[in-house]
Amino acid sequence: MTGIAIGLVLASAFLHASWNLLAKRAGGGAPLVWLFDALTLVIFAPVILVSLFFVSYEFSLGALGFMVVSAGLHLAYFILLQRGYRIGDLSLVYPLARGTGPVLSTIVAIIILGERPSLLAIVGAFLVAASVFALTGGPGKLAGKGARWAVGYGLLTGVFIAGYTLWDKQAVSAYGIPPLLFYYGSVMVRVLILCPYAWHMRDKVRFEWDHHRFEAVGVALLSTISYFLILSVLVFTPVSYVAPAREISILIGTIMGTRLLAEADGRRRLPAALGMVIGVVALALG
Repeated sequence: MTGIAIGLVLASAFLHASWNLLAKRAGGGAPLVWLFDALTLVIFAPVILVSLFFVSYEFSLGALGFMVVSAGLHLAYFILLQRGYRIGDLSLVYPLARGTGPVLSTIVAIIILGERPSLLAIVGAFLVAASVFALTGGPGKLAGKGARWAVGYGLLTGVFIAGYTLWDKQAVSAYGIPPLLFYYGSVMVRVLILCPYAWHMRDKVRFEWDHHRFEAVGVALLSTISYFLILSVLVFTPVSYVAPAREISILIGTIMGTRLLAEADGRRRLPAALGMVIGVVALALG
């Protein structure tokens, strides 16, 4: 990776962990997702209008298809993540969600694609798996129903992270859709998909605005800038480098959860998160 790519990925990782901290504090569900997506459209509308004068791009049905699928993957990701945060700690759900993608990709590549990863990659995958087990606290910590559901939501969220990363890479790199326009378009599709639900649950949307408007605006700003940086890097950098490098946010998110939210088991979760980061790096190098 180039120095510019590394710098953008690190900046994105910090912003990503920060908006997840805000989302955890809000603890909302689909109404909150619709709210911060709608705010994204409003906040970044001037930026889009200005960019249209400088970016020459003709939209097509193919581009719209990429946006629709990306919107579905991101929508599932946001809703599953919010549900995980409602019942589990940030320092548990966030590392599980962010750390499982590379391991899942390796397993799929071995079983379905017939790839034979290097010994370093296998060691990295094992280290990530072991770190995930350490984060959950082992069988004793999973005795409670809430903990099992939190782990389940975290792992399932990781599946969708892997899915939208691979899909969006093709959209901005192979298909050539400008990153900002692509993300804005996918957010617009998400808002439209959730509009009937948001209208039906408008009392809850109003509640989220009255009680969590700071968090909603913060998520709208930080999540958009964070992912725009990643999409920009994906234009000129292989996804096999970008996806693992993003996982430095695991360590940042775990530190935020244990220090800022005073979540328990920090002495165990911080080393486990660091082990996950090392394992992901080994996957990238392998």
